[in-house]
Amino acid sequence: MSKKEKSIMKLATAFAMAFGIIPSAYAMHIMEGYLPSGYCIAWGAICVPFLAAGFFSIKKSLRENRKSITILAMSGAFIFVISSLKIPSVTGSCSHMTGTGLGAILFGPSAVSILGIIVLIFQAILLAHGGLTTLGANTFSMAIAGPFVSFGIYKLCRSLKVNKLVSVFLAAMLGDLFTYCVTSIQLAFAYPSEVGGVGASAIKFLSVFAPTQLPLAIIEGILTAVIIMALETYALPELKSMGFSKEVG
Repeated sequence: MSKKEKSIMKLATAFAMAFGIIPSAYAMHIMEGYLPSGYCIAWGAICVPFLAAGFFSIKKSLRENRKSITILAMSGAFIFVISSLKIPSVTGSCSHMTGTGLGAILFGPSAVSILGIIVLIFQAILLAHGGLTTLGANTFSMAIAGPFVSFGIYKLCRSLKVNKLVSVFLAAMLGDLFTYCVTSIQLAFAYPSEVGGVGASAIKFLSVFAPTQLPLAIIEGILTAVIIMALETYALPELKSMGFSKEVG
């Protein structure tokens, strides 16, 4: 990072700490108007440093390899399409695949924050899926928390010499599930149970999501592994130029 970029990152982090850290927090696509305005601002502020890092990450990737823009665009389109297929599961939210694991594996989790927020804005405006006031909360759960877990799981599995496609499957599946864990916690803070508080409410939301989200997460893992196979077959030169070459196992 250049000195200017480091300064921007420090400013973004300071902004997040100033507006995003509060005594309690209300908070995967949470509908428009579902969260109090103060907490909408807080979740949005927390996302700022990650979005700044994502901007610099994409800028660096494109500067080093212009050919990667095609796969980057494909990763964004994959997120848009797969996360638009929603299944209602609880008032104020819904179950659907996220599609963010693919981008996290190929470009790193920071870049996916930018792809994710673009997708969420278009879905909120064009599909009434999610909302603009809840954009920060939705961005944090789907475009930040989930991708970081996917990236970490993939790197861990590869370091343990786990088969590549199995690693991709586990990364995409667990990243999807973690997104919903974060969403459940966000909703639990917003609507704590009268008996048991936030913990009991989180368990309640998780139990409502689980019947639809578990099979969806497995499907997402399979789809992501299939796409990686297709890319290694038809776009191997591009993957090699990105440093994601065809590995043994």
